[in-house]
Amino acid sequence: MERIKKIVIATRNPDKFEEIKKILNNLPVEFISLPEGPSLKEDGKNLEENAIKKAEASFKLTGEVSLADDTGLEVDLLNGAPGIYSARFAGPRASYADNRKKLLLLLKSKKERTARFRCIVAIAEPGKTKIFEGKIQGYITEEERGEFGFGYDSIFLVPELSKTFAEISPELKNKISHRGLALLKAKEYIKSSVQ
Repeated sequence: MERIKKIVIATRNPDKFEEIKKILNNLPVEFISLPEGPSLKEDGKNLEENAIKKAEASFKLTGEVSLADDTGLEVDLLNGAPGIYSARFAGPRASYADNRKKLLLLLKSKKERTARFRCIVAIAEPGKTKIFEGKIQGYITEEERGEFGFGYDSIFLVPELSKTFAEISPELKNKISHRGLALLKAKEYIKSSVQ
């Protein structure tokens, strides 16, 4: 196995880039952001396909080991939606707030509010791509709560804590979240590749 020295985090979302870097801290690896250029296509049928496509496209573009994730919020009452469309649920240029607003409207006065966050992390390197999964069960709140985080964090309640992701510290969120769990598995793999 070739030693990993540098990893491209294949996203142009600054919030996601910082969160991923924080979770993968303490590794003797240089993390770099995706250079400007064509956007990476997310036209897969599921999270796995999207994460793999992004990681492999970034590897092809940069020649460096690349890490990409695709994350979806799956609401049971909506048959798993928004799922792979979570980032553009309210339209192609939707803001985080637009997406939350649309979801809360769809669930207005509904009792069934169970949901889960799933995250697939893909690492593309010469000759192979590895994938890692993390997920967390929760509920969609009736209104926004909390100041931290981004995306759907202020409406996703973690039952064990009785708090939304936006009501807990970023450090705690990074330990228990879907992305945190997937990245911790990826971190173990990267550790074994930097020895």
